[in-house]
Amino acid sequence: MAVEKDALKKELGRGGEKKACKYLKQQGYNIVETNYKHPFGEVDIIAQKGEVLAFIEVKTRLSDSYGIPSEAVDYKKRRRYIQAAKYYFLNREPDCTVRFDIIEIFRGQINHIENAFYEGE
Repeated sequence: MAVEKDALKKELGRGGEKKACKYLKQQGYNIVETNYKHPFGEVDIIAQKGEVLAFIEVKTRLSDSYGIPSEAVDYKKRRRYIQAAKYYFLNREPDCTVRFDIIEIFRGQINHIENAFYEGE
């Protein structure tokens, strides 16, 4: 039962990430990476639009039983994203503005929260 529930959760998450990528492309973003793995975990989407490189966490929910999707991006998750960005630029010269976004997909509706958090928090 728990394995089945985990599989459904992963499927929901993958579907949300695909929907988020489609949305971002429609908004003029170039998808740089998806599921970027690093020593601190994984970044769902790295996307660029103009001079901005956004590290994006996608949260998908069908109900608000556990709160709205963006509430699941806690302090620990935000710190991992910031560490991921530092790691991403370890051997690269950053020539852009880095931003941390959340895309929440709640009951099929997309809410793109730009600048959802920042390093100084």
